[in-house]
Amino acid sequence: MTVSPQPDITGALGQYAPLYKILGYRFKNAALLREALTHPSLEGGKQYQRLEFVGDRVVGLVIAEWLFEYYPKIDEGGLASRHTNLVRKETLAEVAVSMNLPEYIHMAKSTQDNGGRQKATILADVCEAIIGAVHQDGGYENVRRLVRKFWKPYISHDTVARRDAKTRLQEWVQARQIPTPAYNVIERTGPAHEPYFTIEACVMNMTPEFGKGKSKREAEQVAAQKLLKRLESENKR
Repeated sequence: MTVSPQPDITGALGQYAPLYKILGYRFKNAALLREALTHPSLEGGKQYQRLEFVGDRVVGLVIAEWLFEYYPKIDEGGLASRHTNLVRKETLAEVAVSMNLPEYIHMAKSTQDNGGRQKATILADVCEAIIGAVHQDGGYENVRRLVRKFWKPYISHDTVARRDAKTRLQEWVQARQIPTPAYNVIERTGPAHEPYFTIEACVMNMTPEFGKGKSKREAEQVAAQKLLKRLESENKR
């Protein structure tokens, strides 16, 4: 099903009925759901950024308390790394697909034609916005049930949580008593709703590496991974 960019809100219940069934939650205020599904490329109405802001904080809290309960013998560091994996963009995008959200996102035709429904950044943002909308419409307990339902396959996925590239680079320099890596924005291109960043990762006076991505975080991770790979290779010689 492809949803038209600007559906009639009065018919929202019928339009979103399959999504309500998937989520296991029926909105009292369907306009909140519409807002959570509206990409910034559509002008003239509310878009998902404000609800995404709420959802980001709420899902973080739900996951944190769940990890605390699920792993009673793991220390703070282990909980933190698992938390990072569970709220990372890639996980959020996978959850969005399991919610069937790509079918319901309202976006400009140009964004859709550019693969907007498949972009991990957009899917992650919409996933957080949906969670924010449920929180605003139905409160914390409904969010808690929703998150535990869709994150159940992930909560015990990693026996040992994977560390991201920035964390591993930080550990590499600390082990050698080298100052903390620096990340600098070299370039930002694209429209406000779809920026593209080039980030430089630097360690002391060593040759830097560069990463590109649709967010600063993504570009920093790419740059850190490239720099770490090179440093580890040079260190073996």
